[in-house]
This record gives sequence, C-alpha cells and structure tokens, in this order.
Amino acid sequence: MDWSSEEIVKIIYRLLNVKGIGNVQANRWLWSLPHNVQNALQLDSYLGRLLSSEQSESFEQDYVLTPHSPKAGYFATLDDKYPKSLLYLLKQNTPSVLSCMGNLELFDKEKVGVCGSRKASEKGLWIAQDCATQLANNGVCIVSGYANGIDMVAHKTALKNGGDTIIVLPEGIDAFQIKQDLQEVWDWNRVLVISEFLPRDAWMASRAMKRNQTIIALSDVMLVIEAGETGGSLDAGMQTLSFGKPLFVPVFSQIPESARGNELLFAKGARSLKQKKETSRSNIEGLLLAIHHPMTEPELVFD
Repeated sequence: MDWSSEEIVKIIYRLLNVKGIGNVQANRWLWSLPHNVQNALQLDSYLGRLLSSEQSESFEQDYVLTPHSPKAGYFATLDDKYPKSLLYLLKQNTPSVLSCMGNLELFDKEKVGVCGSRKASEKGLWIAQDCATQLANNGVCIVSGYANGIDMVAHKTALKNGGDTIIVLPEGIDAFQIKQDLQEVWDWNRVLVISEFLPRDAWMASRAMKRNQTIIALSDVMLVIEAGETGGSLDAGMQTLSFGKPLFVPVFSQIPESARGNELLFAKGARSLKQKKETSRSNIEGLLLAIHHPMTEPELVFD
C-alpha cells in the first residue's frame, strides 16, 4: 500500500477528524492492519467497521486536501520515509500523518532543536544567533517552532549562513506563510516545513505544547536559550530531560527575567552552555559532541 498517496492520507485524516479518535487509537489500528487490507478501498472499509454508528457518520465525510507548492507530500507512520526518531521516542503517540513542504533530505541530517522565549533578552537573542551561526557552519540543521523571538532568529541566522532549518508548526500546514523576516533568506532547498495536525487546524496553546514533543523527537540535541518560570520553553526543556535527550542551557552571569526558568532546568539535569573567554562566543563543543553520541534508540516495537 502506498502510504504517501493522497488517497490513503485522506482516509487517515478523516479518521483523525472523528470525535474521540487521536493519534494513539489511529496508530493502534493502522499498526495492526490485517494482511488482506492492501488498498485504499479496503482500508476505508476496515476502519469504518471499527467505529460506532455515530463515529462512522463523521468518518464518511470527505476531507479535501489543499494543493501546496512546493509540495513534498504526506507521510503516515507506516511509510518507509516517516522519521524513525519520532516512532522511537513518541511510540503510539507519534503523529499519524506528517504534512511536509520543502526538502525532505533534512530529516536525515544532524539536528539541534532550538527553543526560547518570544520576548527574549538581547543577550538571549545574541546567543541564539551565535549558536545558529556555528551550527550552520558545522553542517548541523536547526529545528524550531515558528514564533517570533528565539525561533525566528535561529531560522533566519541558519539560512543567512548557508545552513538548513526545519520549521515545526503548531497548526495545520494550510495556514503556513513565509514570514517577512525570512523572505530575503528563504531557500526551499534548505528548508523543510512540517505539521502533525490536520491541514486546516488552527493554532492552539495545547497544540504548541504537543508540537514541542515533535521538535524534541526530531532533534539529536535540544538547546533551550531562555525559559520562563512557566510556559512552552520550560515545558520543552522538561520534556527533553524526561525523554533522556541531551539538553543544553546557557549560563547567564546576570539572569534576565525571560530566563528565570533556566535554573529550574539546571536543577533537573540540563547541561551548561558557557562562553569561551578567548573568543567571547558560545562554546558549542559539548553540544557537537552530544550530537555525535546521541541517546541509544530502543528496539522499535509496535504494540
């Protein structure tokens, strides 16, 4: 079965659009398909029989996909091109479908996830810019959200320095537009835009939090520049540590208000990102070493 075909993807989106069905249930059914389900018509019929009469009525409603250009495609969890790091880390909670635009080869690069405050301090923005420059020069791809502040500086700096970047949306891909700050450096050969949500889903705080897990899972190492005492950046750092992935956090001589959560992350086991005295630049040597010695991925078992 061609799991990247729009016909198959539309069936899975119809399933996810049913009340009470999320990634966990959808993946459980997809991963346990009988051998006699070998095409879209059979998949449609099989899934329909698993639903209640009320759910079946919703499932039967068509889901129209909006054409995108450049369009890289859609990938269900059973597709060979689906990022294995998501399956390993998120297991049944991995997004059932990823919608993508851009260069899919970026999935295979070494990657650092960058996260931080929308209202970052000048020092925090400088650290994000410095680290993104050095990572781009070392051939490391940036993975981040699409908010103003740290996210935008990381993407823009990577592209400006000839690097690559992956944008992970907290909403459906139909809402995506190239922001003005990025237009002058944009290059579809060095950008990948992905969404784990239904294409027409709107931004929600809960989706932004859930999206953090995808950034973490895609990345070899996470870098949280500035985390508040509450909020998404702190949550991203805490989740990184709970997953057992390397987390680096800058050490500030004078902690800005927007980085009050950094100390909380250090207390939970975050590694220090310090400044080199001789160059006054961020010392990313430990970060690069952690990329080359990532967490051991367990055997992938579909329950």
